[in-house]
Amino acid sequence: MPHDPLIFAPDGSVARLRAIMRALRDPESGCPWDIEQDFASIAPYTIEEAYEVADAIERQDWPALQGELGDLLLQVVYHGQIAEEAGHFSFEDITRSISDKMLARHPHVFGEESRDKSAEQQVNDWEKVKALERAARDQGGVLDDVALGLPALMRAVKLQKRAARVGFDWPQTTQVIDKITEEAQELHDAKDRLTQAEVTEEFGDLLFVMANLARHLNVDPEDALRAANAKFTRRFRAIEAALADQYRRPEDSTLDEMDALWNAAKAREKQDAAR
Repeated sequence: MPHDPLIFAPDGSVARLRAIMRALRDPESGCPWDIEQDFASIAPYTIEEAYEVADAIERQDWPALQGELGDLLLQVVYHGQIAEEAGHFSFEDITRSISDKMLARHPHVFGEESRDKSAEQQVNDWEKVKALERAARDQGGVLDDVALGLPALMRAVKLQKRAARVGFDWPQTTQVIDKITEEAQELHDAKDRLTQAEVTEEFGDLLFVMANLARHLNVDPEDALRAANAKFTRRFRAIEAALADQYRRPEDSTLDEMDALWNAAKAREKQDAAR
């Protein structure tokens, strides 16, 4: 079939991208792979693209961010096209619903409410509006719309925040730390007599309380772990570089040697930070 001229229009914007997706999904002339996809098969790519956006921001790589945002936008267009084909909703429904939501959740910008409020007050007002939205969707439970597909640490924090709003929370950070100590000791004492499934469960409990501590300390555990991953990667690469200078590899050295090189890399980082 002849292609929509919009596909080849350099300034076609989102309409051009949607026309390209319609062509890719055309049952007769489209791409066989794209035609076979559905919501479930595309969802992992959507999550991956969101993380790649976050990675480009973390690296402050703005040309890469442009490309990654395009990849993420493609995912929205892809899901929208599948939804239109199935008769669930249209792309216009997507844009209308998010626009309506932004208006409803920002009455201090688009309505009559005063803008003279703190960020904390705005968050509280936002949560009140979301609670009304959940009630309108017959989601009366406090935890009902915390998405199952979120990264586990992020979802743990969201679940705990929701529970805390109705008073289900430790009032003091010291109580959370005491619970971490208790959970860690229980896991240590029982690990040799538990099944692997039970060890996994106990370890999950420990991670869940660690996420709670992050919330009490106003730390994003995902950000903290990403930073720890980056630090580990940086210092381990320093070990590899130091050994390479001796024409050796990590597997050719001992743990004591690598520990010494790790500590040297750590000391250099602290010196650099102090300058």
